[in-house]
Amino acid sequence: MTVPLPWQGRQVVSSRVSSLAAMRRRASVAGPAARRIDADRFRRAPSLRSVEMHDVLNTLGDGLWNAVLMFWEVWWALVLGFAISAIVQAWVPRERVQAAMAGEGARPVALATGLGAASSSCSYAAIAIARSLFAKGASAVSALAFQFASTNLVWELGLVLWVLLGWQFTLGEYLGGIVMIALMWGLLRLFVSRRAEAEAREHANAAAEHAAGCAHHDHGHDHAEHGAAADPAPTAWRERLASLDAWRIVAGNFRADWLMLWKEIGIGFLLAGFIGLLHQDVFNSLFLHDAPSAVRVVWAALIGPLIAVASFVCSIGNVPLAAVLWAGGIPFAGVMAFIFADLIVLPIVLAYRKYYGTGYALRIVSLMYVTMALAAILVDVVFAALGLIPSSRPSANDVFGSIELNYKFVLNVLATVAFLTLIALTRRRAAAAPVHAHSH
Repeated sequence: MTVPLPWQGRQVVSSRVSSLAAMRRRASVAGPAARRIDADRFRRAPSLRSVEMHDVLNTLGDGLWNAVLMFWEVWWALVLGFAISAIVQAWVPRERVQAAMAGEGARPVALATGLGAASSSCSYAAIAIARSLFAKGASAVSALAFQFASTNLVWELGLVLWVLLGWQFTLGEYLGGIVMIALMWGLLRLFVSRRAEAEAREHANAAAEHAAGCAHHDHGHDHAEHGAAADPAPTAWRERLASLDAWRIVAGNFRADWLMLWKEIGIGFLLAGFIGLLHQDVFNSLFLHDAPSAVRVVWAALIGPLIAVASFVCSIGNVPLAAVLWAGGIPFAGVMAFIFADLIVLPIVLAYRKYYGTGYALRIVSLMYVTMALAAILVDVVFAALGLIPSSRPSANDVFGSIELNYKFVLNVLATVAFLTLIALTRRRAAAAPVHAHSH
């Protein structure tokens, strides 16, 4: 920055004074008409600013209303899915299953897959529970199979996908989840050596010990670190259905899942609401349109997870955004890869680094990215061969829907009653804590 000398400063002031004087002389020569134009210009300036502010407020209102409409579309499915998940978590004993997850064969992988499918759909809970299982002796392939199953093969995710995107996407999600587990099982040793797995286990044990000291201060995502109660005494399903205590256990799990996921779900709907206002070319420009079909599918499967990473949204929260992307013209493989990628969003990657160390985190993230892209390609190929890829896409109005007095209104009212009832059961319990039918 150049500092003017004293005489240069006086010259600058003198020149500005001369310029102002010249402007006054021109205004006096131009007469009243020019002065009226200048006055009108100054009067219009505030009105222009008010118009701009009005446009901003309209955009905010439209985005928020889109989010509300989409939430209304799936509210009943969310409550039903979370209720089923809570029942399975509370009433299905799984301690013996966990003890059998130490190997790398078909049985441990199948047990881990079943355990994951019977757990919460929260991505943060999935990776925390997987870390706990891994630290207790579960193999890397079993822990990762649990994560894939917990975030791809659960009830609530399938229901929301069905409502927002159609049954084809639900089927693709479940098929893709199984394919990803199989691919991960086959490719694991290309990315993770046994030595790297052993080092990661040591790191996980150290992280678990540290988390145990902080468990009483953590009420957020690390759901697996809360001290779960021991298995309740085995009782018949009919007795549990009639037992208030059994339903309180269900309600505790239901409430815990909502506490873990409400931020992700809310952010997902907000992002979907505002992205729905954008022109579809915003994302379409990332995909190939003039290339051969095979190239387009592969490219879409590679780009889809990267959009998910950039969106920061995981769990069920990425489904509303997936619906907007599908309505905007993104290929089927790209949408499926986007949905699969909730385990590699940036906050989750940082958690892997905390749990297992940087090296192992990078290895499993690379492995998961490859399996997600390959699974999306395989699902696309199979669905294309069977004619299952939807030929028509919903409009923005179809995606966001509307609030009307119809069957969906009745379902949402019933879902609200069920939601409030389950939450009320947890409030009647003094030491409200999630109680599962297994120890994490």
